[in-house]
Amino acid sequence: MRRLAALLGEPPVPEGTWAEEAVYLSAAALRRRVDPRELAGRIPGASVLPNGMLRIVVERPGELVEEVEPVRPPDEWPDLPRTWDNPGFVVRYGHVRACWTERWARDLGVPEGPFLPELLDHPLDRKVLRVLAELPARRLSRDPAWESYLVRLALAYHDAFECAPALPKGDEAIKPLHTARVRLAGAVSKVLPGPGWL
Repeated sequence: MRRLAALLGEPPVPEGTWAEEAVYLSAAALRRRVDPRELAGRIPGASVLPNGMLRIVVERPGELVEEVEPVRPPDEWPDLPRTWDNPGFVVRYGHVRACWTERWARDLGVPEGPFLPELLDHPLDRKVLRVLAELPARRLSRDPAWESYLVRLALAYHDAFECAPALPKGDEAIKPLHTARVRLAGAVSKVLPGPGWL
């Protein structure tokens, strides 16, 4: 992502659900007043749309987990009630689940590497990646809408935690997929603000 943003001069914006393919759009050529075909020629997976925007298909979207930086959380949200109706709880509980995933992985001996980002291809992993991909552009926005963003990320992660587990179950052997999903949990834990009671 950093390399892509450096080539474009700005971060691209994720497009679509990423269920089938990870797509970014960029108006960088239009803003910089350069030939979009020239810019697309320097970016793998890039093509030019009729309106001059670049459409960039990323083969390994999981690579972005290595570049995630913490977000300054919004003002304190109410901790109670601890129900799914409280966005503060949803976000904080997502943070807790991500942190505990990392701790449990260490206890179970899930190795930290090698990290194979291409293994994060389950639709629920991709849903989390799609939300994480918004971070660079949101940081530059005048109105990043952090509150709604953090809730969306937490909800996507809760789904992945439940249905695309990062940890082996029972006697299941530890696989490279577990390492990749623990890295994804690490990225989520950096972004979601945690509770004071953790």
